[in-house]
Amino acid sequence: MSVGFFQAEGGPDTETLSPEPRALSQWRGGAQLRGMAVSGALARAAERLVNQTECTADLRPVRWTLDLCRPASSAPCTALANVVRRGRRLCLVDAFLFQDDLMVARASALFLAVGGSARGNVWSPATTLSAPPSNLRPSTTEPRLYFSQGIGWTGTPAPHQTSGRKMTWHFPSQVVRGERATPFQQAAMVADVVNVVSNWGDGGLEFINADVTLALARLPADDQELGLAAEQRVEADGVAVGSATVFDRIGVLGTATVTGLVSASNVADPRLLGLDSRQMPCAGQPSTGRLQQ
Repeated sequence: MSVGFFQAEGGPDTETLSPEPRALSQWRGGAQLRGMAVSGALARAAERLVNQTECTADLRPVRWTLDLCRPASSAPCTALANVVRRGRRLCLVDAFLFQDDLMVARASALFLAVGGSARGNVWSPATTLSAPPSNLRPSTTEPRLYFSQGIGWTGTPAPHQTSGRKMTWHFPSQVVRGERATPFQQAAMVADVVNVVSNWGDGGLEFINADVTLALARLPADDQELGLAAEQRVEADGVAVGSATVFDRIGVLGTATVTGLVSASNVADPRLLGLDSRQMPCAGQPSTGRLQQ
């Protein structure tokens, strides 16, 4: 079972989320929370609130937008949510992450009623994405697999510092230790990794994402294994916009987009993600930074 990003303490109205080691990024020497952890904590708060409302029948999360307002430190967090609009066919929720009364991130979730189907035919692209072999498992502590064009799927990020198109495959994670994440929470966490899929090139990861937006036509399959495949990327004047297809072993279920800003201080090396000291690249494979995305 995957280790959680947080330890939950206190009751429903006074809950504090204390970061576990896996929640920490390396952008600021281990003092900053990963975007995956922030996204998961807010998705959990938003979903729990919707499940407590009177309009929960047949509502499904279809859009998730996360704004990383400022670096979240390794301090304890409080995740709060409120219903902005509740109707017969939708529920719109805002969520906020606070540290010492300072808002460090905010998110918006749209839940729509499901049921029925369109009567006509509409164009969709012919998308074929190959999931990794079902018996392939990560060789690092991070529960994900990696793909680069010309290399294929591997259990380690080591060979993927290239300029080729990338994909990642994610096994279930926990927002809170000992608590199984929901499919929506898993999707919200994985969506933050679109920055790696879109912006990792042959010089490392040079962009820090300021946001992420996830749109889902359906939820991930029950096994919660989920993939991201880079689709589009545009870069100008230190700003990069990337998009990825979200898929599982059944097929495509949505899209994720990210806006990134070039780092002014360091370049991260995703090859070091989830490695211990014995697995670090040798002298012939220099690294320029450390990352946990």
